Amino acid sequence: MLAWCCQLLTWVLLTTTVKSQSWRPCTELLPLDLLTRALPHPGQAPPTQVQIVQSRGSRGLRLAGAAATALSFPASQIFEYSPAEFSLVATMKIARLRPKTNEYILSVVEEGSDSLLLGLRVSENHLHFLVTPPGVVRRSRLSFKDIGLDDNHWHTVVLAVTGPYATLTVDCGLPLELKQVQSFPATLSTRGSRFFIGSRRRWRGRFSGLLRQLVLLPGSDATHRLCPISDPSLAELSVPQILKSTLLHADQQGPVYPYEAEARVTLGNPPACSRPEQGQLWFNAQRKGLFICDGLAWQTLLQKKERLDYVEDYQDLYTSSETFSVEVFSIPSEGLFMAAANRGSRPGSGIYKWRDGLFRLHQNISTQEARAWKHFTIEDKIFLVVANSREVEPELSVIYRWNWRRRRFLRYQTLETYAAQDWEAFNIYNHSFLVVANHWRARDSNHNIHSVIYRWNPNTQLFEVNQTLSTSGAYDWEFFTIGPYHFLAVANTFDGRTTSISSTVYVWLDGCFQTFQNIPTVGATDWEMFQIDGRFFLAVANSQKISDSGPSLYSINSTVYELNTFTQTFIRFQDVLTHSAVDWEFFTIGEESFLVVANSHDGNLYSLNSVVYRWQGYEGFVPVHSLLTFGCRDWEHFSTDEGSFLIYSSATSRLSKVFKLKTY
Repeated sequence: MLAWCCQLLTWVLLTTTVKSQSWRPCTELLPLDLLTRALPHPGQAPPTQVQIVQSRGSRGLRLAGAAATALSFPASQIFEYSPAEFSLVATMKIARLRPKTNEYILSVVEEGSDSLLLGLRVSENHLHFLVTPPGVVRRSRLSFKDIGLDDNHWHTVVLAVTGPYATLTVDCGLPLELKQVQSFPATLSTRGSRFFIGSRRRWRGRFSGLLRQLVLLPGSDATHRLCPISDPSLAELSVPQILKSTLLHADQQGPVYPYEAEARVTLGNPPACSRPEQGQLWFNAQRKGLFICDGLAWQTLLQKKERLDYVEDYQDLYTSSETFSVEVFSIPSEGLFMAAANRGSRPGSGIYKWRDGLFRLHQNISTQEARAWKHFTIEDKIFLVVANSREVEPELSVIYRWNWRRRRFLRYQTLETYAAQDWEAFNIYNHSFLVVANHWRARDSNHNIHSVIYRWNPNTQLFEVNQTLSTSGAYDWEFFTIGPYHFLAVANTFDGRTTSISSTVYVWLDGCFQTFQNIPTVGATDWEMFQIDGRFFLAVANSQKISDSGPSLYSINSTVYELNTFTQTFIRFQDVLTHSAVDWEFFTIGEESFLVVANSHDGNLYSLNSVVYRWQGYEGFVPVHSLLTFGCRDWEHFSTDEGSFLIYSSATSRLSKVFKLKTY
């Protein structure tokens, strides 16, 4: 995996336009790792109540339970006079701070008088730099506002001080510059003072978050040493070794710190597992299994082994009209829900809640020939977005937000779309995005139009246009992450003449998506990304072959591709005969992996068998169950206290069905 990442990086450097950089003299001094200096040396006992905590795949020190003076050292260990120009680099993770709360990341305090000479302090949505110039009673303060550090995510900040200017860079973003009334003192004496990490030598104002890096770099703006980097929120200049080691051993050299990691508990559906979740534990309550994320996949620690025995008919679900797709999701403290994308405008689409072992209607939402729903969250806010496809002017798709008081989804924001078929929600570097699959524009009957990526603006609390991508009859988007790289794949269906066109996989580079690979497809309607034993696969559902001449073909091959780490491309792994396939769904039972396809039409009938395939290693996917479906359009797998289930939607009747997966 590491080798592939390095090869891809080389490819990026060769294929990206080289930008000229201004020459900088090599006058930078060595960084002073303040956090390492404050920690005890090998053979010494660790500070009381200082904990190592793993969060979102990275480790930090939690200091809140320690004494206010636990991490400190005399300033004379590094200098007697503070440098006139320097940078402070800090990597931290802070939960939401209460109003009027101030917490010190760093302070330099005179031991005799308890006077603050220099401080770096964080408050709600603010970062403050404080300094007391020689011979001045009143200290000066520079406050950087609206920077959003207290959002429970990792951030790396660089505060560069030069003369009267202080420049703050957060996560390698755009620098913010403030000017002081007077320049930073050229001779700030630190004799008889101490550095305090995470406090101001008092209990009040102690740092409550996680601290991973704290470095002072004399005579330089450290931003040039850190940026650009693939994960700017965790950019490293100098991190203590105890926070970088991959495993903690009882017999390791040096102090042994209390250690904890975040854990997730679900009823079957696995949480995301990528680099930010590395080291996180997941307990599957339904399967009684304990797993750990290795940065790529969930690895089994303990699990009750289950195997799929057979599939049984469980629930007939009658919806208000034909259903193009379903979205199953959970709301904390509320339970399991399912959103059905229904053709009819009245009463619209149904939101169902799992009660007493069945899906029961919870809410109707007026929609315009809805094609798909997507559930996503931003911080503590829960959303649903619908893809409306009815040809009206203007065509609007709608975002709904869950209202905790009314326990309903309420209209939140509208976005102009064109025969929208699908939405995909994803996060990159703590930024939230939505992308819509615009299928065609009615006013000029054009399938070759732009699909749009929207980005959440935390200030306006709305989605705004971020990027447009040219698509041809776009039908589906699939976002996925491999190592440090983020990908987005579009299923292009029709260009106005033929369905034998290319669908595109994009990769995130330099703040936007750029073409990574074009893959020939035939009326592509769905991409499904999954991984098995560290191998990465991408399955396309090909629906029909249409051209200017000749009959339409519905019984054609859909294809499973595998990522080749040497060629850095997805290559054909297996062809599967399907009948106007419109969806793939990947799921696991115990240690076994499965794919189920939605076969919708063979040119004559809509009543067809949709097939469940089981992974059998060298043989690939082999058919194990055939399920009779009627106009099958979408599959979703979900788990509850009652077991594991599959639900399919029908685009030709009001009847959708839930199947129960019986295991032994």
